[in-house]
Amino acid sequence: MPFQLRRRRPAPSQTAPAQMNLERPSAQDIYEQVANNARQELGRTGVALFISGIAGGIFMGLSGMGNAIAIALLTPAGVAPTPSTLFIAKMFYPLGFIAVILGRSQLFTENTLYPVALVLAEKQHLWKTLRLWIIVLSANVLGAAIFATLASFTSALQPEFVSTLAMLGAETAARPMATIFWSGVVGGWIIASVAWLVSGSHSITGSVMIIWMLAFVVGLGGFAHCIAGSGEVLTAVFVGRAIPAAFPHWLFAAVAGNICGGVGMVTLIEYGQVVYGGDAEAEALPAAPPAAAHVSIRPSEKDGE
Repeated sequence: MPFQLRRRRPAPSQTAPAQMNLERPSAQDIYEQVANNARQELGRTGVALFISGIAGGIFMGLSGMGNAIAIALLTPAGVAPTPSTLFIAKMFYPLGFIAVILGRSQLFTENTLYPVALVLAEKQHLWKTLRLWIIVLSANVLGAAIFATLASFTSALQPEFVSTLAMLGAETAARPMATIFWSGVVGGWIIASVAWLVSGSHSITGSVMIIWMLAFVVGLGGFAHCIAGSGEVLTAVFVGRAIPAAFPHWLFAAVAGNICGGVGMVTLIEYGQVVYGGDAEAEALPAAPPAAAHVSIRPSEKDGE
């Protein structure tokens, strides 16, 4: 039996207790929400996607900027940052992800989950998905370039903040291509997992915690993210800390890794869980009947005994 997405979920009963509407969603519920989100995104015009993607690229600059500012403030001049300083600074890395995901701006790595889930479920929309990827990735990179231009060529940021941001970008771009790719696989897997879990969250507070915790791991582990890292690497290029060829070299490996991580390690796994794993057809086992009460009855004494 082919898997079918439910286009509309039944509205909750007005008389049902509020807590019943907050029960844990099934994997199929999340998958349907993800696919419905994709259907909305694929239906948007190219102009709308491009503008939203530029905004997403600019907002993702908050990740590198927050990280760089914290390192610069906690590290004396001429001294390398300590592991404790780096740990504290990475707590600000999720800022860009929170702003973009909750603000519903377009982010390329989110779109390695949403439209692919719909393509797998309905066996169509492949070309629309490729169109979405091209538009959003181009717009995200342009937005990151706008952020890097603002940081590098204006006095918006203090010089020590720009220097630290460029240092982070130069270190990121100097990694071997294979390292960038495989760290991008992990980064794409984690951020696509964020999109999956946020789709099943019932509250803004819960969504913020999910984004913060998982994006913090991406920053702490130094895993490549093609948009969050673009602002850092481009800043390094603009201020002369990295050669111009370093950016396309780094971007290609990071994008390839993010796609493999997002599509391969999340979408296909969740698709298998929902469809081939039987979650779509599974029903809860019936509750066990209450155990019969065991009453000990003493035989009545016979008369005369």
